[in-house]
Amino acid sequence: MNIEIKKSINPIKYEDAIKLLEERLLEINNGKKEDLIWILEHKEVYSAGTSYKEKEILNKNINLVKTNRGGKITYHGPGQLICYFVIDLKKRKKDIRKFITLIEETIINSLLKFNIETFGDPKNIGIWSKHNGKINKVAAIGVRVSKWIAYHGFAININNDLSKYKNIIPCGISDKGVINLKEIKDQDYKNLDDVIIETFSKNLEI
Repeated sequence: MNIEIKKSINPIKYEDAIKLLEERLLEINNGKKEDLIWILEHKEVYSAGTSYKEKEILNKNINLVKTNRGGKITYHGPGQLICYFVIDLKKRKKDIRKFITLIEETIINSLLKFNIETFGDPKNIGIWSKHNGKINKVAAIGVRVSKWIAYHGFAININNDLSKYKNIIPCGISDKGVINLKEIKDQDYKNLDDVIIETFSKNLEI
């Protein structure tokens, strides 16, 4: 199955990215385009999924964009790797839970190549790290499925400004924190995007 790989060098505005994903979904559904994996970085923005609650916004002055993905509120900005996708599940198994697991395994296995151990949590979607005795989220996942085509994506914190999360209750979870890879292990992550693309592509072929 053909998958187009797209990499954006300059930061992309959140609304522009979502518009492109939704256009791609229609093109895939009409048989005009192939599946897409898109690596990018966002300009600073807070996005709210379909299940967020107003009380999870701690600073009412933030720039909040409401979106139709699943999940709650999260932050996107410089120093974060965003992996968006538009994947036709009709060509694979029509199993949303299995697809989420595939994403989790993609992130976990990719980070293992940098000697970083992470894990999923059945109760709290995302990828977590146990560091200095504390469990913190290192990657957020948000997916929507329309016409059996999965889109939106996941975000991995590399060296982003973690203080931005103080404006919200990230993903609606108040008893766990947020961390980035540089804090876990200070090393070079410049080819993480290529590792993600390779691992994700292979997992989608299984």
